[in-house]
Amino acid sequence: MAAVTEAKGRVELAIDGMTCASCATRIEKRLNRLDGVDATVNFASEHAAIAFDPEQVSIGDLIGAVEAAGYHAALPEDVLDGDPTAPYRRRLAVAVALTVPLVIFAWIAAARPPGWEWISLVLATAVVFYSGWPFHRAAAANARHGTATMDTLISVGTLAAWTWSTVVLLGGLSAAVYFDTAGAITALILLGRYFEATAKRRSGAAIRALLELGAKEARLVRDGVETLVPVDALAVGDQFVVRPGEKVATDGIVVAGSSAIDRSMLTGEPVPVEVGPGDAVAGATVNASGRLVIQATRVGAATALAQIARLVTTAQAGKAPVQRLADRVSAVFVPVVIGVSVLTLAGWLVFGASTAAAFTAAVAVIVIACPCALGLATPTALMVGTGRGAQLGIVIKGPEILEQTRQITTIVLDKTGTLTEGKMSVAAVVPAAGVFEGELLRLAAAAEDASEHPIAQAIAEHGRQQLGTLPPVEQFSSRAGLGVEAVVDGHSVVIGRPALLADWGVPLPGALAAQADQLESTGTTVVAVAWDGQARGLVAVADRVKATSRQAIAQLRALGLIPVLLTGDNERTARAVAEEVGIDRVVANVLPEEKAAEITRLQATGAVVAMVGDGVNDAPALAQADLGLSIGTGTDVAIEASDLTLASGDLRGAADAIRLSRRTLQTIKGNLFWAFAYNVAAVPLAVAGIVNPIIAAAAMAFSSVFVVSNSLRLRRFHPLDERR
Repeated sequence: MAAVTEAKGRVELAIDGMTCASCATRIEKRLNRLDGVDATVNFASEHAAIAFDPEQVSIGDLIGAVEAAGYHAALPEDVLDGDPTAPYRRRLAVAVALTVPLVIFAWIAAARPPGWEWISLVLATAVVFYSGWPFHRAAAANARHGTATMDTLISVGTLAAWTWSTVVLLGGLSAAVYFDTAGAITALILLGRYFEATAKRRSGAAIRALLELGAKEARLVRDGVETLVPVDALAVGDQFVVRPGEKVATDGIVVAGSSAIDRSMLTGEPVPVEVGPGDAVAGATVNASGRLVIQATRVGAATALAQIARLVTTAQAGKAPVQRLADRVSAVFVPVVIGVSVLTLAGWLVFGASTAAAFTAAVAVIVIACPCALGLATPTALMVGTGRGAQLGIVIKGPEILEQTRQITTIVLDKTGTLTEGKMSVAAVVPAAGVFEGELLRLAAAAEDASEHPIAQAIAEHGRQQLGTLPPVEQFSSRAGLGVEAVVDGHSVVIGRPALLADWGVPLPGALAAQADQLESTGTTVVAVAWDGQARGLVAVADRVKATSRQAIAQLRALGLIPVLLTGDNERTARAVAEEVGIDRVVANVLPEEKAAEITRLQATGAVVAMVGDGVNDAPALAQADLGLSIGTGTDVAIEASDLTLASGDLRGAADAIRLSRRTLQTIKGNLFWAFAYNVAAVPLAVAGIVNPIIAAAAMAFSSVFVVSNSLRLRRFHPLDERR
């Protein structure tokens, strides 16, 4: 996946050195001060997603801004590479090994060797200045820029404990030493960071696995010879062979052979799909049986796999509205905590407490109040939720979508390709009196052959199957939602819906009108065919309802949504389909440009509307809806206009997508609640001296690990039905 697309002014930077939400907020503010820049920094994934104007700012300027803030930025070759636990391992091992004797000496008098205080000084010095060096280095960098972060709190706390103890020991003063506190704080914070980094890596495992699905090599065919080449060497138009058990190298069209394709890694569908010449296949899917020859149609960053990965990564880099409060709190939290710590120290001394007691309470406040859990609450849940969605063939385009799914009250569904299979077939050809059926089919199929509409293509294909080659077409024109006009063999042919054929001044005679009514009552779609100014017959086309549509509607109803069928088809056909799947409300005979207006009318009644569609004519309605869901088997235009994309054609995925989005939002809110509750409860306890610095360090580390672990529960999200 490309890290940058400068033509579009978008770049993703890997950020090194962030240790808390305050760091992310500071980098984000620094980047957004640049002209023409809109940046979002994700603390959990350690990346910045930046939209910028290349005429106003360069990528070098963006990297420079991050460096000026005291952090490191780079263009990653793979935004998910690297082991985030590596920086902590050795320092953590040293901290744990040396802190154990420190704690034993401090708490078990019988275990103290002669000169144990001096031994503690040596051990604590190694822990504080070697294991804790990243905290001090980051705190110093922050100080140079006039800011404070979580590292500032840790650095101040551990150095204060070490300095106090060293002064007491070297000065021969009669006071307690806190070498164990300095060591334990460092060790516990490092341990928490290690677990946190491990959990964060697990949270991104789904998208990493998705990126690794692609084939590494392809069997390129040139002049009848197969050559094994890297998949990156494929170009659009190249033909390649896929043998049974091999992965499809890139998106393409089958030109020879037939097989079953396992698409589960992209769509979540467990049952392989039969394909043959003319069928589209996606890269990274697996050829289950026969040998296929495929012509590449999309390569590299344009493939379905790359697009899904890019959309998921973009969504993970964004911020949900519920995170804004956490960002504002984190931005001011550290200086406030330092102020509270100073006041705690002064307050204890004013009320007559010993210096040691006042110092202990002040250090505990500094250590326990780190806002790290707040910074992790949203991004980790987003990473896990969107990653799990990708595994199930659900692509959530942005974090703001999560809020929208909670508010949806009505879900509007297109018929063709959404509720139905979208594969039309001719059910009946009805010629008028005196017209030969073959002539009717020949002229109708030829005229429709130039149209891309599914009904037109079904008629054209049926004509070719029955008659062979179709005659050429002249002066073809299409009128959206009405029909087509063309000249075939010198005849001026008009084909359209019976109710609208009158627009051409060609009404149906009574006998044909009665037959059209009868056919429509059975759920078929009827088009009328006329030439030379007279109606010549009817062609009835049927589209089977998907086997899973009724179950999908039941699942949507269970989520509290009101389903509405919105279609350009006739009323009778629409109601027949609606009755079959369990929908009560039907809006039929809607032209493509009227679909968005119908969504607007529903919104005007107070409904919060989701729209599910798959065609070009659904794109305006998908964009108008409060939440747009596109069927991934549909067009790129529909997918681009939507907020959620279902990689499979299974409508049950719409219910799963809404459930997953709501569950993710619920997890984010739960994380934020516990993160806020932790700080609200912990700081007063530290001020009161109830919590000592060591317990404070353990509690702070636990709060971060808890938030990340809670997010990881989203990995167990499963569809309601038998799919994985």
